[in-house]
Amino acid sequence: MPKRYVFFTALAYAYPIYRPLQKAIRARGDEVAWYLEDGCPDLLEENEVRLISLEDIIEYDPLAIFACGNLIFHFLPGIKVSVFHGYPIGKRGEKSNEKDDHFSIRGWFDIYCTQGPSSTEYFKQLEVKHQFFKVYQTGWAKVDNYFSSYKKESDVPTILYSTTFSKGITSAPVLVETISKLVKEKTWNWRLTFHPKLNDQALLNRYRALADEHSKVTFVDNVRLEDFQQSDVMLCDSSSIILEFMMMNKPVVTYRNTNPGKHLLNVTEVSDVENAIETALTRPEQLMKDVNDFVRYHEAYRDGGNCERILDAVDDFNTHYKGRIKAKPLNLWRKFRLRNKLKYWK
Repeated sequence: MPKRYVFFTALAYAYPIYRPLQKAIRARGDEVAWYLEDGCPDLLEENEVRLISLEDIIEYDPLAIFACGNLIFHFLPGIKVSVFHGYPIGKRGEKSNEKDDHFSIRGWFDIYCTQGPSSTEYFKQLEVKHQFFKVYQTGWAKVDNYFSSYKKESDVPTILYSTTFSKGITSAPVLVETISKLVKEKTWNWRLTFHPKLNDQALLNRYRALADEHSKVTFVDNVRLEDFQQSDVMLCDSSSIILEFMMMNKPVVTYRNTNPGKHLLNVTEVSDVENAIETALTRPEQLMKDVNDFVRYHEAYRDGGNCERILDAVDDFNTHYKGRIKAKPLNLWRKFRLRNKLKYWK
């Protein structure tokens, strides 16, 4: 009988994380369905299965439910698996793992599928401390396709601008004039993409107008692997998308990054952005070595087998640990608040 899995989906960034995993599940002859939280855009394709209600999930009775956010509904059936929505790069300027939200243990999950040494080492310490979950270093589901070959469509340099949403960190309001100026003065192509939680529509419309007015500018609602492949340099601030782009062996220019390092071309003045991009396009040898070292610290594998390792981790937990390790904390107040928010008491 086929195994069944559910993707717990809260935001648009979940789709490219889950789809490689969906492909691996189906290749094994197993089944998967999607549950979209209220407010999550429905970007499902024709051949993808959606479960509408919580009762649908209960009836579907999955072996495991995957979540790439911080929350999963504890009362649903199945092993609760965290597959993350980014890497622990300290985008808010965290100077220790203890203060990084990436490592917050809320008592929801049975399994954490870590990506590489930067996340595995500390999560293993937390596993020993708490004893109610297991940690498997699997690599990140989203990046299985990042190391495949592709063809560059244009010889004209392409800049991918991406920004976080966090107030005081996002560069979107600061760089809109600079980017507009560079669009008009340089021959570069541009792809513009924004975090789904960035909700300043007036600001976003200014960037959309650039795409409407200039054929060399593309506004991308949800960043795709194609956008990484067809771009030569990323311009960003402080987001784990930086690391995703670096996996393509490409340089990143950042504006006031919260954790700058030698793997970045970081600037603190808008007047320096143009020169930094020019430098990045030359791909300095030492910079590219530092980029590669940084990537390997965060993402352990390059073999395209991360999704297989995630599914193997679920099987291993189901066989050896389910019901045999310490029970998760009661979290009665947290669970009450969740049920009260959902108005679900079954």
